[in-house]
Amino acid sequence: MNLLENKTYLSNLEDSLESLSELIRAFENKSILITGATGLICSTVVDLLVVANKKLKLNLTIYVLGRSIERLKERFASNDSQKCVIPVLYDATEAFQFEEKVDYIIHGASNASPDLYVDKPVETMQSNILGITSLLEFSKKEQVERVLYISSSEVYGDFHTDKPLTEMDYGYIDLLNPRSSYPMGKRAAETLCISYLKEYQVKSVIVRPGHIYGPSAKKGDSRVSSAFVDRALKGEKIVMKSKGSQLRSYTYSVDCATAILFALMNGNPGEAYNISNPDSIISIAEMAEIVSKIGQVALEFDLPTENESKKFNPMDNSSLNSEKLCALGWQAIFSAEDGLKNTMTILSEEC
Repeated sequence: MNLLENKTYLSNLEDSLESLSELIRAFENKSILITGATGLICSTVVDLLVVANKKLKLNLTIYVLGRSIERLKERFASNDSQKCVIPVLYDATEAFQFEEKVDYIIHGASNASPDLYVDKPVETMQSNILGITSLLEFSKKEQVERVLYISSSEVYGDFHTDKPLTEMDYGYIDLLNPRSSYPMGKRAAETLCISYLKEYQVKSVIVRPGHIYGPSAKKGDSRVSSAFVDRALKGEKIVMKSKGSQLRSYTYSVDCATAILFALMNGNPGEAYNISNPDSIISIAEMAEIVSKIGQVALEFDLPTENESKKFNPMDNSSLNSEKLCALGWQAIFSAEDGLKNTMTILSEEC
């Protein structure tokens, strides 16, 4: 699927590029290494940089890392991508060795499927901890200017509040639950970032995205937003496995990409920033209603099985306060309605 040839997606990227103003010019003649490059978030970051490289003639080199060279080449197959994108084989659980000069690193490689948190807890935790460790070691040795680590809102655990969570709101996580392999791995990775800053002066910035959705999600993505969109595009009814009252921060992947670049370039090393569109804090049920309305399909509520319940994020409110990130100059430009409509339009055209 060559998304950069889709007019709607390209228009979204170009609109977002305008919001980056002079920040994007800091990448001129630079090299950036991005892990997890075929994933929902990082593939959008790559696409945004590719568009910026063409429009602003940045002479940017983008090393895209993933577990399959073939998948990387397929994902970034456009002519514009081939002019600045270099695929590199990468496994987050193995020592990282790389000979080329790197100015910036964005580390997004991680199991991102709730199914895998439960079914592959060892691999989930190891990839989070070993992956960031090897990249921080590389950054220390090669004097990388900055590292951006993509963490998760799940680090907050079970924190009871009726307000969006700030970067200091930490709650309970059951250490003896295998699903905790994901949030605990993310917590450990964040502490490693801060530790390398303190001991070795490796400058890293942390972002904690809320619930991100968009057309760059991989086929078979088990997150609820992707599952709902997939069913709607097939003309099938959307089945809710709960009342859907849980509040979440939904952010379009293109907005998330601009947030990451703002944090990378303007964020303070050693600090974390929530990524959340303050105008898209809605319940899961509200999100499902938007998708069902756009897709013109029915919405049905059903009780989950015991096995399905084990894979859910237990937090009733995981909405995020993004004031800290907005203070850097970032602003989301796509509402939940617009972002979901764009997602479904793009995917329907790519089918």
